[in-house]
This record gives sequence, C-alpha cells and structure tokens, in this order.
Amino acid sequence: MTTELDPLRDWIGRTEQRTDFVSAASAASLAATLDRAQPEPLPGTALPPLWHWMYFNPVARASELGPDGHPQRGGFLPPVPLPRRMWAGSRLAFFHPLCIGDEITRDSRIADVSIKQGRSGALVFVTVQHELRNARGLALTEEQDIVYREAPAAGEASAAGQPAPEGAAFERSILPDPVLLFRYSALTFNGHRIHYDRPYATGVEGYPGLVVHGPLIATLLMDLLRRERPEAQVRRFRFKAQRPLFEGRAFALCGAPQPQAERSVSLWARDPDGLLAMQAQADLH
Repeated sequence: MTTELDPLRDWIGRTEQRTDFVSAASAASLAATLDRAQPEPLPGTALPPLWHWMYFNPVARASELGPDGHPQRGGFLPPVPLPRRMWAGSRLAFFHPLCIGDEITRDSRIADVSIKQGRSGALVFVTVQHELRNARGLALTEEQDIVYREAPAAGEASAAGQPAPEGAAFERSILPDPVLLFRYSALTFNGHRIHYDRPYATGVEGYPGLVVHGPLIATLLMDLLRRERPEAQVRRFRFKAQRPLFEGRAFALCGAPQPQAERSVSLWARDPDGLLAMQAQADLH
C-alpha cells in the first residue's frame, strides 16, 4: 500500500486561490450555534478568531460527492484512497481581524504529503498552508494538518488515550447533540456523513456515534477563552486533536494560564472518561 501511495507526493506545491464574502447572516448563525447572546453583527464588526472556517468551503455538485459526503478526491487535495479523513490540527497567526462586509481572498498551497505506517495500517499526512487577506492586507495565516487512514479492523480496540491535564482555572461542560453537529456542518458546508448520518458513522466508519467536528471543538475552546477573557486579543493559536468526541456524551472545555508564559493560555477538551481529546494554546498580545 505504501508504494501505491508514493505518487501522492506529486501534489506538493499545488496552489489554489478562492474568494469569499464575510456575511452578517453566517456570523449571526454561528453565534446562535455556540449559544452566544450578542448584538446583530453590523458591517465593520470584527469576526471572532476561527470563525473564518465558515468561508472558502468547496461547493461540489451532488453528483461530484463521494460516498462519505465529501467531494470526490483529487483536484487541489491529493486523491488519497484511504477511507477515514480527519483534520488533526492547525497552527494560526492573526495579524488583524476579518470584518463583516469584507471581501476576502485565500491563497492555499500543499506544503507536504508524507506517508507512514501506523499501528492500524497506512497513514497519509497532508499539510496545507493558507494565507487570508482583506482590503487591509494579510489578516491571518494557517497551516492545517489533514490525516487519512485505513478503516479499523472488526473488533479492533481503540488506541489508549492519555489523561487530560488537571488544574483548570476555568471550564465549561458541553453536551453535543445532533442539532449542534448539523448546524455546524451546515454553516461550514461540510457534507462528511460522520457528523449527521448515524447509520453511516456507526455502520460504515465504525464509530460509536456521530462524531463532533475537530474544528468545532477548537472553536468551542476559543469561545471558552472569549467568555473568560472577552478583552483578550489572540496573536497565535494552535490545536492538535488527540481522540474523537461523540454526540450524547458530555465533554469539558478547560483552560488555564501557562505559568511559564505570561501571555499564553493552555486550553484542552476532556472526554467523559477523563482523557485528553484536544490540546490547544492561545498566545495573546
């Protein structure tokens, strides 16, 4: 399998440019999805960090979708034949906010494609670099890690997790339900069926239930920071997914200042078993 995947490295260096518009309707809809009570966004209102994930999403015709609900593979992203796909993490730098009413441009580049052999089979890691601009210039940069892997064998045990950190200075409990997952899928035009089609998620991809989106968890962690420190201005943010979270099982969003870095905050999601689901860090101005 590894030899068959080697041609995927030909995608390194491919580029893509997309344009979009920061609408008040989408921002108001995400605020409602996150259960935030805030004024209607007006032109010029700054878009909170990570809300840019609502924009630049591929718009594929229904006939161009694969069986998992994603656009058929190939094009800008390499056509990785492995069935499971996960957004494993990102590293972002923020220079100035995107605002309601902005016309925005995203320049993207495939920075790397690497192939490894893991405990459960072949793994393909794709690193994508993005630069987002508005009329004021470069607004943010992002480096995304996308991981593809084989489906688990029948009866295969889940990998052991690591305990979540202790000592949270603030935390919030979230009980994800199908409505939350559907709304976020709709706002990001994400057709991946693991987030809203329970028979597919359990019967085809082998999950115990609907899967909470990785970027939704990251957005909730950033939202936790905004609730605790509404005046904070985020300079850099990074997150890494550790294990999936599922509908109907409450998880905790946690945060604490980093003692060794005055302007940094550690954020993490703890699953119902006390294991680390996502680790993140926000560096503030």
